[in-house]
Amino acid sequence: TIPANANWSQNGVTVAGGNGGGGATNQLFYPLQCTTNGQVVAGGNGQGNGLNQLNQPSDVLIDKETDSLIICDDGNQRVVRWSRGSGTTQGEILIGSIACVGLAIDEQRYLYVSNGGNQEVRRYQMGETNGTLVAGGNGQGTGLNQLNGPTYLFVDQDHSVYVSEYWNFRVMKWEKGATAGIVVAGGQVQGSALTQLWGPQGLFVDTLRTLYVADEENCRVMRWTQGANQGTEIVGGNIAGAGVNELNRPMGLSIDRYGNLYVADACNNR
Repeated sequence: TIPANANWSQNGVTVAGGNGGGGATNQLFYPLQCTTNGQVVAGGNGQGNGLNQLNQPSDVLIDKETDSLIICDDGNQRVVRWSRGSGTTQGEILIGSIACVGLAIDEQRYLYVSNGGNQEVRRYQMGETNGTLVAGGNGQGTGLNQLNGPTYLFVDQDHSVYVSEYWNFRVMKWEKGATAGIVVAGGQVQGSALTQLWGPQGLFVDTLRTLYVADEENCRVMRWTQGANQGTEIVGGNIAGAGVNELNRPMGLSIDRYGNLYVADACNNR
């Protein structure tokens, strides 16, 4: 459990990339999500729509049961699975014809996918292609039953779905079976005040239901405790930059079991 008033070092340590944008194994190019020298585990065969290729992948997660990667292949409008076993040379399509952006998976292996084209989030059993609507689906808008630019997702232990809405400048919580969401962060016009977000992206929710969100345009990571009407800046928030205390378009984020915060710092390629 992370205390609600926990503090993080204001100086980060680069754990991947940071050697300029590029395709070498010690480089990253506009990283969007978090999961030294790296190893290519999916794609790496140029941009394209072949089963051995990816096109602007936007999110990835690990399916532990099958030891595979599930990837939002955004540019190809599909969700694909790549085995992590040796000798894997191509993926398989799980869901096609979907403007996928973000992914999440629960302990029952239900897959959640945000669809920016339909302004909705759906839940899928593995192997299912239609899914069940769990958020949005009522057209683009600002209503509590609508989404506008859904990106990253988080699913908590109660199967509530948290959704970052890029163009509504808010994070919504949709409880299981709900027909409308609850604003849990932002929801004002875009801005840099502690009550505002500007382009929310990656999410993490801890066991106290404290929300952590990458606030892309404000180059910061925010913390919102449950029920709070404003957040706290925990890292970044300076001007966009490449210093160890700066971020430049933070996207995905995660927190490990020790409370260490990991941020995909897109424009710094790290």
